[in-house]
Amino acid sequence: MADLLISGATLITMDPARRVIRDGSVAIAGGKIIAIGPKHEVERDHSAAEVINASGKVMLPGLIDVHAHAGHGLIKTMGMEQANHWEEMCGAVYTTASPPEFWYAEARLAALERLRFGVTCGVSLLGGGDTIMRTDDPAYGSAHCEGVAQVGTRSVVAIGPTRAPHPRLYAAADGTAPYPVSFERQMQTCMVLLDRWHGVQTLEIAMLYPVLRDEHEASMPATDYEDACRQAQAVRALSRERGVVFTQDGHARGSVRRAQGLGLLGPDALLSHCIGLHDDEILLCAETQTRIAHNPSAIASILGRCPAIELMEAGAVVAIGSDATAPDRSGDMFRHMQQAMHYHRRHFRDPLVLPPGKALEMVTIDAAKALGMEDRIGSLEPGKAADLILIDMQRPHLHPVNMEPFRVIYFANGNDVDTVLIGGKVLLQKGRAVHTDEAAVLADAQREAERMIDRIGAQDMLGIPAGFWGRTRYPAGAT
Repeated sequence: MADLLISGATLITMDPARRVIRDGSVAIAGGKIIAIGPKHEVERDHSAAEVINASGKVMLPGLIDVHAHAGHGLIKTMGMEQANHWEEMCGAVYTTASPPEFWYAEARLAALERLRFGVTCGVSLLGGGDTIMRTDDPAYGSAHCEGVAQVGTRSVVAIGPTRAPHPRLYAAADGTAPYPVSFERQMQTCMVLLDRWHGVQTLEIAMLYPVLRDEHEASMPATDYEDACRQAQAVRALSRERGVVFTQDGHARGSVRRAQGLGLLGPDALLSHCIGLHDDEILLCAETQTRIAHNPSAIASILGRCPAIELMEAGAVVAIGSDATAPDRSGDMFRHMQQAMHYHRRHFRDPLVLPPGKALEMVTIDAAKALGMEDRIGSLEPGKAADLILIDMQRPHLHPVNMEPFRVIYFANGNDVDTVLIGGKVLLQKGRAVHTDEAAVLADAQREAERMIDRIGAQDMLGIPAGFWGRTRYPAGAT
């Protein structure tokens, strides 16, 4: 006896054989898949009190986003094309203008977006910009975790200190004047959040330290750079001690060598962006089994190229991240799969590069491997968590319904997701959240965004900049 049967879908399993099963069924019990296969076989051996008729739909494992940012969902495009004040806005918001209510509202909004797009698991860095992380007090990370837990998606919340030098100025949760925050205080915050939230419900905690690149050694006083190196090693040691993922945002051109020299690499390390890597760095990633978060839609991927194809051919695990919502992209992983294929095909001028099946692996089973979760999620197999999505194929852009893997990967978008289960629990049905008041989430997000804008006086960042209309490029100095 199963808890739930999902009957009659086309199953794209992502199992080791990469089976595609037409007119298939899945039996679920205790939050896990207990049987999967042709409908007549599964339903001969299993019955359930609840049955979902999934005929006309395609089932996939839940999609996984290996790199995104908490906080960005209430900022989005503000300031990006108004003289490029976006990073400046993030710095102000994340240090002095974001009380716990901000982080709770943004977490629910981002989790609801993921749920709506069929993203059942994702990494969220608690902050953004080059180095600004909200780890001055556990209240902010806890507010974020509470918001995600309320929606019910899986999340790996990455926390860590800012880059040296310290102290950094932060405003207290009660709105009092900014005060200095030391590296030691930020580390204590991380340990509190690890103890409080790692392994609770669908949440895990990861550790991070900002990337050290050539420009940091060149521009920082020697003592500050040495402090930064020691701090990176201390954070990495804590990640190993606690058995959690270590991640870094913004690797480029030589920084992987530095990370190797500091002892940061390994199969539990996830490096994001990785643009302009040298040949020896590609080999380092493969040899150390370091995981790569490739963000094909990010601005970093405009400024440089992540050699994702070369990394995978060398033997490295590469997964796709959205880098959402920073500042011009959503958490729709269908969009980012499609972007990745075109991005690398254009580079090689070869339409045979990055076949669609590999792109799907990069947001399912390979993404699960990147997070050390491949034994739990990332494919539809007995014994794994019932994290799965149904795509409604009864839409003009997805017809005719044949060659289903091609239709889904090339043509679908997040709004085609009809049903989402996480741990066997139905969280989205007919495109609507089952247990979350969507209107309340949106209203709360709108209210906190407006309060944030008032706190930093950013009303002028909401207008349309010069050059938005009627030009092929923004005028010099506009962004």
